[in-house]
Amino acid sequence: MSTAPAPFDVAIIGAGINGAGIARDAALRGLRVIVLEMNDMCSGTSAISSRLIHGGLRYLEYGEIPLVHESLRERITLRDIAAHLVSPIRICIPIYESAKRGPLLIRLGMIAYDLLSVGKTVPGHDMLSRSEAIANEPGLEKEGLRGAARYYDAQVTFAERLVLENLLAARSAGAEINTYSQVTSVNIAHGSVTGLEYTDNLTGESHEVAVRIVINAAGPWVDQVLTATGKATQRFIGGTKGSHIVVGAFAGAPDDAYYVEAAADGRPFFIIPWNGLYLIGTTDIRYSGDLAEIRASQPEVDYLLNETNRVFPQAKLGTDDIHYAYAGVRPLPRRDKGPESSITRRHIIKKNRKIARGLVSIIGGKLTTYRNLAEQTVNRLGKMLGRKLPACRTQDTKLPGAYRLDEAREMLESTQGLSARGVDRLLSIYGGRAIDLIEFASAEPLLQKTIDAEQSVLAAEIVFAIREEMARTLIDIVHRRLMLGLNADQGRPLYEMLAVIAADEFGWSDSERHSQIMSLHAYSDSLGV
Repeated sequence: MSTAPAPFDVAIIGAGINGAGIARDAALRGLRVIVLEMNDMCSGTSAISSRLIHGGLRYLEYGEIPLVHESLRERITLRDIAAHLVSPIRICIPIYESAKRGPLLIRLGMIAYDLLSVGKTVPGHDMLSRSEAIANEPGLEKEGLRGAARYYDAQVTFAERLVLENLLAARSAGAEINTYSQVTSVNIAHGSVTGLEYTDNLTGESHEVAVRIVINAAGPWVDQVLTATGKATQRFIGGTKGSHIVVGAFAGAPDDAYYVEAAADGRPFFIIPWNGLYLIGTTDIRYSGDLAEIRASQPEVDYLLNETNRVFPQAKLGTDDIHYAYAGVRPLPRRDKGPESSITRRHIIKKNRKIARGLVSIIGGKLTTYRNLAEQTVNRLGKMLGRKLPACRTQDTKLPGAYRLDEAREMLESTQGLSARGVDRLLSIYGGRAIDLIEFASAEPLLQKTIDAEQSVLAAEIVFAIREEMARTLIDIVHRRLMLGLNADQGRPLYEMLAVIAADEFGWSDSERHSQIMSLHAYSDSLGV
């Protein structure tokens, strides 16, 4: 006689950075974990940040000193456990006569930032005179310039890969990862969570699983997930929309990242060298519209272009210079009054006791502090389950790609037909896991070839993404595995060839392959302005 499978200890709804981090921590501590994501992993808020691992200098203005300290501590940790994905970046703050924040205030902020960065692995700040600031960046607007401050933070070029590696680590520790799996019902009996029902959005198949605890880490969709309980709930999320634009190198473009106070509203924004391009953003606007239809608006685009042109007047950037843009909603706590920038970026681990025992929602949080949020969440899980869990291991356990980096470089450099640029590209995406990729390719000669003019993309990457990295669509492969979708051309010249290789692996018909290509083009087009 067959018996029902044992319930999962925890079901995590959402495979952004918070859900992935919680899954990794929980699985490493021996819990039975299932992750359910309605789209692909990292297809929401985690992919729309400024891609910085930083303390949040401006949070000091709002007295969020514990958050800044936590963020700076986590920056140190991520530089260690994800060294292949997270690297130092120097940031400059120009100080103008018209600015709300003068040299003294900036200097005090810099000192506080350094003091809160005890044990940091990057240099401290320095202050530049007007002439030094101009010598450092000749393209900077000179009129009204009083000086500048420089400091170091860190950058994660591919946030998608950071999320993926947390999920891969969770899977290796026993977690079950299900993408394109939309939760349709949170089942409750006698006041406690008992299970979940979900539908595979690609196949239409429905499933039901028994669970003891549900972690709602759905980001901006937290409130929507709570409606799946069938009970009336209050609104927890009061998200704000953030938009970025991506441009190529421009006249007078800086070598450093720039953190600039906008003349229009006094809000700081970034101009960041990133992925061979420049990432400019972000905006911060309350948003209550359709979460599936978020795009950078023309006023937001004009705001970012105008402010960049003001600080770097030789740039003369226009809409035609934008390669693509991206926008999304930060899942911040609801607050109907006050400036958007003052809404806390601290995370809240909310037990939804009024709905059901065993139901927890994650509200807010930052890319930088995801690991600590996960540790706190799993600590609470242990108490809710009545178990004494092992100590958290994520602070000193490297992510899968952070091992064997030197060995990976040597192997890549000896790979025939792969350019020097290709070596750097593969290391920046896979880190030490590039060894697994090359060994994987060696079993099939056709997969060892590069498929692009720059000899930087291996045919093996497409099959590797499908077999080893949970990619299920062509969009997944291009935009969230091979990272070609973040190039200036969004990888468009390779779409047909990528589709042929993927179709062979998936067994797609000609019509399905064509449909996948059309969907990919539509997705890439949606990032236009």
